[in-house]
Amino acid sequence: MAPKSSLKSASKSSISNPGKRTSFSADLISKPKPIPKPAKEPEVISEKSEDSDAEDDEHLYGFSTDEDDSSDDDAVADEEVDIGRLPTVAKDDATVKRKLEKAKRHPTQDRGVIYMGCLPHGFYEDQLKGYLSQFGDVTRLRISRNKKTGRSKHYGFVEFDSASVAQIVAETMDNYLLMGHILKCKIIPKEKVHPELWVGANKKWKAIPRDQNVRKEHNKPRTQESMRKSEKRLIQRENERKRKLAEVGIKYDFDAVSYKKKLKTVAS
Repeated sequence: MAPKSSLKSASKSSISNPGKRTSFSADLISKPKPIPKPAKEPEVISEKSEDSDAEDDEHLYGFSTDEDDSSDDDAVADEEVDIGRLPTVAKDDATVKRKLEKAKRHPTQDRGVIYMGCLPHGFYEDQLKGYLSQFGDVTRLRISRNKKTGRSKHYGFVEFDSASVAQIVAETMDNYLLMGHILKCKIIPKEKVHPELWVGANKKWKAIPRDQNVRKEHNKPRTQESMRKSEKRLIQRENERKRKLAEVGIKYDFDAVSYKKKLKTVAS
């Protein structure tokens, strides 16, 4: 410990000379100790193991993962579904199987119509008929489609040979989870079935080349009658423009670029 006399002399010198800085030795000032940096962990390269392959195989068929883009609906893939990999309700569910056997023993003469909504992508006419055939005979089927693009609207109508079978299908498949979609299935009473419901039923959709048809219609050779009608229509439009400009007080002469009626050539 420093003696009191040296401390007193140091304090007196600082008071007598306030502008003078007191010098301290570098040993008295403790430098901050450097903080040790954490050791870098060795980089681990992730590789697919056998466990991950097994998890991919166990992934439920038809369900989309987080990596899939489900922005949809306008960019829908037209890949058809393999119905052989889907569960068979009529065989796996004992209650449904017992109901179907009872309905087959006591068939009804009337046919039953059901509505099916929220159909998944790729589940079209052939797939829907093949999947519902596990319950009974499907007589008619129609999926609603867009008239311009031909894409499915994800709902359709199915007619069964027996009304009792249709009732069982409606009760079984309503709120049924299929390929990530909860199906909506309702029975349609006979009196509410529209007479034009089955227009175009049991037909596979064929894409109509509308662009090609419009281009062909536009480029076809014109007849004299069509050219005369087109000429008359152009002259009427120009006269209408001239009239509107005159009403607002605008004087503009565009006869130099306007369409003029062709003079008829008289054969000599």
